[in-house]
Amino acid sequence: MHHKMEEITLEHIQKATEGIYSSPDIIQTPLACHFQDRFPALDKSFDLYLKLENMQSTGSFKIRGVLNQMNHLPPAVKSGAKLPVTLSAGNYGKAFAYCLKQQGLSGVVVLPHSAPDDRVKLIQSYGVQAEKVPSHQLQERVDEYVEKGYFLLHPHEDANLIAAYGSIGLEILRVVPDPDVVVVCCGGGALVAGVAAAIKLSPGGSKCRVYAVEPTGAPTMFESYKAGHAVKMPTAKSIATGLMPPFAGKLPYELCKKYVEDVILVSDEEMVDCVRTLYYAGLVVEPAGSAAMTAVFMNRIPDISEKKVVVVISGGNISPQELAQLIS
Repeated sequence: MHHKMEEITLEHIQKATEGIYSSPDIIQTPLACHFQDRFPALDKSFDLYLKLENMQSTGSFKIRGVLNQMNHLPPAVKSGAKLPVTLSAGNYGKAFAYCLKQQGLSGVVVLPHSAPDDRVKLIQSYGVQAEKVPSHQLQERVDEYVEKGYFLLHPHEDANLIAAYGSIGLEILRVVPDPDVVVVCCGGGALVAGVAAAIKLSPGGSKCRVYAVEPTGAPTMFESYKAGHAVKMPTAKSIATGLMPPFAGKLPYELCKKYVEDVILVSDEEMVDCVRTLYYAGLVVEPAGSAAMTAVFMNRIPDISEKKVVVVISGGNISPQELAQLIS
């Protein structure tokens, strides 16, 4: 699984983007322009753009990466002779199950105990097996499947996945060819790595500053930056379940070191406030999907006055019940 750094080139990202655009399931999501006026409490001195991946099919950006992984499956998996397995807190597992169903294939998703039951039911409704284990046993359980001959599709340690997430960066540049700041949430780090690579490798984005945002309870990339390598964090805990994998990806870490300015932390309470504020501005966003915007609301992103700031809203998979509990 070790990809060399230089394998994520602009050409790699462009090819992945063309590959996924041929699927009817990919939405080139809206980039809402000049959005700062919707938030009365926000400092108006910068120009705010929101990349709305909460409107993507299956409710999050993940399907872009999964589709590109599916485009590169070995023949044995495409034919159904070998079954794919993955580990996910939810959104990746949902996209994985959906894409497998589209191809008439089955597979297994290993989820942490913290994953909501409706997510498990949804994955099963696509004809894919869902199995819950304690968070710290995710990797072990997946390894057991791999030993039995299953094919691992990794939710962040994969160059094809990261290249496809770069499509979001290319779409941003189509609308805002010269962004000053781009803010992206960070779990395993694949999304921010892909978006940052796409932007920094494109002519209009070379001067852009890209920031990764993590929950204070699951600061895997933040701690990886301090340690100088990708770290494990089995005790990660946050309301943003999508941002608490028990480790940072090695390849995402390498790419983040190269292209991402800094890692910013936000608390669960701050994300809940942000989910509420976004809801009243007409956007349904899950806590994990709101992390980047939370950092902007909390003034954690340096030097944005007079700047073009693009925030990736990464997912909207939250049930009405969960939303009501959070914002009431």
